Amino acid sequence: MLDLTVDAGVATLRFSRPEVLNALDERLGAEALDAFRTVAGDERVRCVVLTGAGRAFCSGEDLGALAEGYSRGEPADLGRILRERYNPLIRAILAAPKPVMAALNGVAAGAGASIALACDVRIASAEASLVWPFVRVGLVPDSGALWFLTRMVGASRAWALVADANPVPAPDALQLGLVHRVVQAGEFESVWRAEAQRLASGPTRAYALTKALLARASELSLDEQLEREVEAQAQAGATLDHVEGVQAFLSKRRPEWQGR
Repeated sequence: MLDLTVDAGVATLRFSRPEVLNALDERLGAEALDAFRTVAGDERVRCVVLTGAGRAFCSGEDLGALAEGYSRGEPADLGRILRERYNPLIRAILAAPKPVMAALNGVAAGAGASIALACDVRIASAEASLVWPFVRVGLVPDSGALWFLTRMVGASRAWALVADANPVPAPDALQLGLVHRVVQAGEFESVWRAEAQRLASGPTRAYALTKALLARASELSLDEQLEREVEAQAQAGATLDHVEGVQAFLSKRRPEWQGR
């Protein structure tokens, strides 16, 4: 099941099937997508956090839930599962008009690791790890894994990560740029909650426009990117937060962002 809480502008979506390392079955996948779309569209929510219960963040698809068909030699329609369950969630995270954080409390495996990479910010417990074990069951990386990895670490390292299929401990993930911060387990929750609150108290429209610019920056020519920046800056300049930011700067005080 999925646990959803909203507090002070921060929506926390917690994968909660700890007995199977928060693997996604049909129910949890549907709950996660529906809940994420709801909070992403709620103007009162200014930051979304994805995290997990127990020892894992999310271990990807629940192959155990598909075991009956496999036992008869009938593999699942994995293409349908991706189209209906994972790809919409990845797209929703990227398109969300607000910061999305992955609070990696434990292992993020397979599509679970891809979900983490789709987020804007990744804070990891020192006990967390990332792993893409697809080749161990004769599959290819999915849910955008290679799209994210090639942009973050390059094609050569991306190949090594998915072909070796070895876990990447949090400190190594930090060195590779796969996570932004690693925190000792005893401080982990207080740290990610404080960071989520900081983001929720920030200039939400500027964050959203920056996300949109980043999403295609590596694909466009410089002239195309410059034009997109013109359009985005015009929108940002028309926000109440921009006026507040300038007034605060001129008055030498801290801005009070409204997210509008």
